[in-house]
Amino acid sequence: MKKIFLLWLLLPLLGIGQNKNVINVSRVFPKPEKVPEFEKGLAAHAQKYHTGDWKWRVFTIETGPDAGGYHITEGPNTWEALDKRGDLGAEHMADWAKNVAAYTTSAGSQSYSVFEANLSTVQLTDYADKIQITRYFPKPGMTGGMIDMIKKLKKVWQAGNQSIAVYTAAASGPPQYILVNRMKNGLKELDASYLKSMPERFNDVYGAGTWDYFAAEYAKNLESRWSELLFLRADLSSK
Repeated sequence: MKKIFLLWLLLPLLGIGQNKNVINVSRVFPKPEKVPEFEKGLAAHAQKYHTGDWKWRVFTIETGPDAGGYHITEGPNTWEALDKRGDLGAEHMADWAKNVAAYTTSAGSQSYSVFEANLSTVQLTDYADKIQITRYFPKPGMTGGMIDMIKKLKKVWQAGNQSIAVYTAAASGPPQYILVNRMKNGLKELDASYLKSMPERFNDVYGAGTWDYFAAEYAKNLESRWSELLFLRADLSSK
């Protein structure tokens, strides 16, 4: 009986340890004249080597500084699972080198992102085919202020029925908050007629004039930001 009671006490801790909230993101850039060969190799590689917990969702990057590239998300997984994954094997690496990397212009980039459920208005795996990613880079020492700002914005997103997934970068460059607008209704969500402007919506939620205060906090906490549009390529993703 004591053993059963102890197991019940440990269950919350076991749940915390197994939280699948880590996304591995790869960005690759094909040679313009080799896009068909690159896509063929990428699709075959994803379907052979990246299934289950290691499945891929592949997006084309349509705008922004990385336009023309391919954005590959793997997971979600736990840090423990990533730690125990080990070597992907000679066959896997040979296939990647021959059928994918051979058609790219550089090594691309790798990063980890952690999903922040308490800051998001959508579940981690409640995906959309068209997304807008906005990256916020806080000033040094201002991460706390940035979190407070996102918490305020969450109520505005909820009022507008927006599906926003929030991530933090983990061991992947400067501190940043990654806001992903999952546009369930497509690009029409970007049209000015779809929602009121953010200042109007913010004032509707918090009261007249509150946007001015928020804008001052924005200037104090934020170093820079940039955004991009991405479209899902289901044909290149894991099946």
